[in-house]
Amino acid sequence: MNKEHPNDSLEPKNGTNHTGKLKPNQIKSSSSLSSHGPQLHKRILVVDDNSDIVLTLRIGLESDPTMQVYTYDNPVTALLEFKTNFYDLLLIDVNMPLMDGFQLAHKLLQKDLNLRICFITSGEINIDAAREVHPLKSIGCFIRKPITTEQLLRRIRAELE
Repeated sequence: MNKEHPNDSLEPKNGTNHTGKLKPNQIKSSSSLSSHGPQLHKRILVVDDNSDIVLTLRIGLESDPTMQVYTYDNPVTALLEFKTNFYDLLLIDVNMPLMDGFQLAHKLLQKDLNLRICFITSGEINIDAAREVHPLKSIGCFIRKPITTEQLLRRIRAELE
């Protein structure tokens, strides 16, 4: 279930856009992190087709109180509901049905050229070849699953600096 922050109608719908795998009471809201003044939190968009991974990444990232996390388990929905000039970093799964992570990143960059993107994958990936085939200037890091919360936070913090 998505709920907009009551004090900021420009923010995208909050919560995981789910396909029925997660129940609404399993989705943690980030509404307590919204602020009225300058942005005090880093806004992270997570897109992964596995709702369990989406929830795990959200919980892990939000263990850092400076991170505000928005999640989708459907890349098409993430694209349709994407808000420009809003996110500080995108964390996108490489292998998804309907649209892979590189295709999603390319389409999102057409909407917002200032994106910073990290890709996450459980498969083998030749990072140099991926950068050659997908010469997106916004590609930051590639993260391999599985990853501990501590490692994930360290990588994301480094990308946000």
